[in-house]
Amino acid sequence: MMPIQSSIAQPFSPKLRRVRHLLTALLATFSIAICAQTTGAEGLKSLENFVKTTKSGRAAFTQVVTSPAKDGQSAKTKTSSGSFEFLRPNRFKFIYKKPFEQSIVADGQTLWLHDVDLNQVTSRKLAQVLGGTPAAVIAAAADLKALEADFTLTPLPERAGLQWVQATPKTKEGQLQSISVGFKATDKGSELAMLEILDSFGQKSVMTFNQFEVNPALNAASFQFKPPAGADVIKQ
Repeated sequence: MMPIQSSIAQPFSPKLRRVRHLLTALLATFSIAICAQTTGAEGLKSLENFVKTTKSGRAAFTQVVTSPAKDGQSAKTKTSSGSFEFLRPNRFKFIYKKPFEQSIVADGQTLWLHDVDLNQVTSRKLAQVLGGTPAAVIAAAADLKALEADFTLTPLPERAGLQWVQATPKTKEGQLQSISVGFKATDKGSELAMLEILDSFGQKSVMTFNQFEVNPALNAASFQFKPPAGADVIKQ
């Protein structure tokens, strides 16, 4: 009879080695999946914390829009920058400074779009356009349940030092495919850091927020918009 120690020292047969490698791979995959779920869950918690505790906010932003390549041409990018403020619920404004001046303002009832170069103002009822938009995710909703009425929320793994959650509009009528929100953990809670927006045409928009102020003293009056004298006003 072969000694026990000798039998243990014998190399694995090719079949046993394959089984061992398969088990190792399965365990590694399972570990990665558990890690991703654990880490990703933080993104949903960050969103809930942000909606619950950040009732107003102010930040500078940079936006890079990338259009998909067409007819053999490389993808095109456009960069803009400006400032962003919001006051829950349903009040926010994006003020674009470069390369062109443009304002998007929601006063709680109406959404205003002002193109300075064209001296043109477009207004629409906020309730008709807000649902399923990035502004609804980061600035308008009063709580997480309000968001879940319009979006399917999916936690994502941590990336670039941020905690992520994806919001997919439940309605298929809009032009947005998905919105990914990245939060930075701070001693004050969850701070809005990035937005990644993918539309149904394959265009991707990435907004990076800097110098974010949590709960600055803002009032509803600062979100009132009055069309400039002589502007062409279009109501939709």
